[in-house]
Amino acid sequence: MGKRYIMAFKIFNTLSRQQEVFTPTRPPTVGMYTCGPTVYNYAHIGNFRAYVFEDLLRRYLGYLGYQPRQVMNLTDVDDKTIRGAQAAGLPLDEYTRKFKDAFFADLQTLNIARAEFYPAATEHIPEMIALIETLLDKGFAYHSADHSIYFEINRFPAYGRLAHLDMAGLKPGARIAQDEYQKENAADFALWKAWTPEDGEVFWDSPWGRGRPGWHLECSAMSMKYLGAGFDLHTGGMDNIFPHHEDEIAQSEAATGVPFVTYWMHCAHLVVDGRKMSKSLGNFYTLRDLLERGYSGREIRYVLASAHYRQTLNFNLASLDAARAALRRADEFRERLAAQAAAPGKTPAWLEEARMSFRRAMDDDLNTSMALAALFDLIHEGNRRLDAGELPAPEAAATLTILDDIDRVFGFLAPAPETAPEDLVQMAEERRRARAARNWAEADRLRDMIAARGWTIQDAADGFKLKRNAP
Repeated sequence: MGKRYIMAFKIFNTLSRQQEVFTPTRPPTVGMYTCGPTVYNYAHIGNFRAYVFEDLLRRYLGYLGYQPRQVMNLTDVDDKTIRGAQAAGLPLDEYTRKFKDAFFADLQTLNIARAEFYPAATEHIPEMIALIETLLDKGFAYHSADHSIYFEINRFPAYGRLAHLDMAGLKPGARIAQDEYQKENAADFALWKAWTPEDGEVFWDSPWGRGRPGWHLECSAMSMKYLGAGFDLHTGGMDNIFPHHEDEIAQSEAATGVPFVTYWMHCAHLVVDGRKMSKSLGNFYTLRDLLERGYSGREIRYVLASAHYRQTLNFNLASLDAARAALRRADEFRERLAAQAAAPGKTPAWLEEARMSFRRAMDDDLNTSMALAALFDLIHEGNRRLDAGELPAPEAAATLTILDDIDRVFGFLAPAPETAPEDLVQMAEERRRARAARNWAEADRLRDMIAARGWTIQDAADGFKLKRNAP
């Protein structure tokens, strides 16, 4: 007999740089903070690589019987959002609202489960001011000549441990005012930025005068409000390790005196055709860009989930075509099973081993690439048994149950009705009005434009329906 598998979910903890068995502080609840979007533009697929990883983590925790209590922040005030609002000539809240709404629509398209909390930074200014007051009282923060407030990293000896920084060459008293900066610029960072004319109408009153919080402070205040002074999991992209997460640790632990987070998980970057995604290279994609090319949220989710989260994901349109073929194979297998299934019987050994192969892969630091291999090994063996007449109806039903069980984590196996892109819905509405006005030429033109995008418009008594054409 082979070695018995001992179930244990292991994750790579960025803090220790090694795999550790995940043990939450207050099971079954898992406190989980995931870095959300800065809502100054539409999120791109590099952002969604991180959000899908975090969704897989959340789903697998639920699969294991835990109860995630997830907080995902919405950064709606920082350098980028202020610049964007001013360039658009809009108030900050009006400018960011459009991108908040788009973000939630994108989550639905990608079948990303909703977090328990989506706190916006602008709605938690009092908590941020209170945190700064605590840091001032404890001597970790100080006023600058321009009435801003900075965190003094020399007062926090553990600074740099997450990013493994060498602090020996740090220049005492150096400061960084902007929200984002490079590792070689390790220095005191802004907790509160005094108002300047460049900020326009974006400011809040505080005991130190008008201003706004620093980006790093926002996440500390909001995470501790909803999860407490110390919690289990904090995730984000590798680019968040420094300075953002390093600064979060410093200001949070300096204020509370307790460890901020037990486990840190960071996903690697996404590249497109082997190159960094960039508008100048023509390889920059938002979710909407890909939907307009005829791809589905299900196919995009498959690609984003296909590589291990700590490995760089090379994204391209060919990978979406491959995802479409793989999902078609999974759909055809489900159809064959459904045509034969009866009431489920006892799970046979080969099927139970398939489930365990999936579990072993996911227990190994969310190894989704190996978990996908286990899934398609199951599909291959199931098709072989169907072809040979060796899959009786109860086993077919049990196989469907296993597929549904696996899809609790993957979230892309069950086909779902697709939502047509917003611009196609608008075109279909224009066509409806054209038909009502008996402008048949315009109605036909709009119908043909919709068809060219891979969709069929179906007229109904109560309006219309849009249906994606079969690939």
